[in-house]
Amino acid sequence: MKTLLVKTPIAVFLGILCLWFSSCSKSDSPYYDYKNDVQSFNGTTLEYLQAQPAGTFDSLLLVLDRLPGLKDSLNNNQVTLFAPVNLNFAAAMKYLNLERRQLGEPELSLSTVDPLQLDTLVARYIIRGVKTTDDYIPELDGLLLTSIAYDYPMHVRYVKLSASGFESGGASAVDFSNPFGSNINKDWITTRATTVNIKTTNGTINILSAIHSFGFGEFTDRMNPIEDDEDEN
Repeated sequence: MKTLLVKTPIAVFLGILCLWFSSCSKSDSPYYDYKNDVQSFNGTTLEYLQAQPAGTFDSLLLVLDRLPGLKDSLNNNQVTLFAPVNLNFAAAMKYLNLERRQLGEPELSLSTVDPLQLDTLVARYIIRGVKTTDDYIPELDGLLLTSIAYDYPMHVRYVKLSASGFESGGASAVDFSNPFGSNINKDWITTRATTVNIKTTNGTINILSAIHSFGFGEFTDRMNPIEDDEDEN
């Protein structure tokens, strides 16, 4: 009987310990649940966006309806898309309309902002040619790639995230930057895509972090230019 009383607490303790380790290895790791469920899609890049659940790419699709040239590129050209989600556009519109309210101007929407400026900004998220992380991995400093329109240079760098307790043992990611023509990194604005390498019949899609504000800091100034009073006199 004494033996049973001694072994039972030990067995219980060991069981709890095993459950604790199991829980830590799964729930406490911020990368445990990372999974790119769609490695390939049997359709074009545009069709992939259209096939996603409501609330994901509605804003991007609305914008593309106003930009037929870029929309056609996503359907027919070989491209790499760094796809902004709804929240990316919502952040940009929030800051724009906050400034417009302060200036006493009426609010705008994605349906009413300047289409020429919109075309310039959206084009930067579409890279000419099909690229995957295999193209970025050998380049420790990343690569300058050209946008589908206006030949604007954007910078892409491969990142291997760290899982809990394991350096560089987590998911693959890509840093996507607007260098603004500068070689100095501190002048850049960078966002990250942690869902990468979604293959379509005409390209690759990387989905941007929800905390990114569409336009890399230029959206408000481009959509709400402040007139120089001196130039008007």
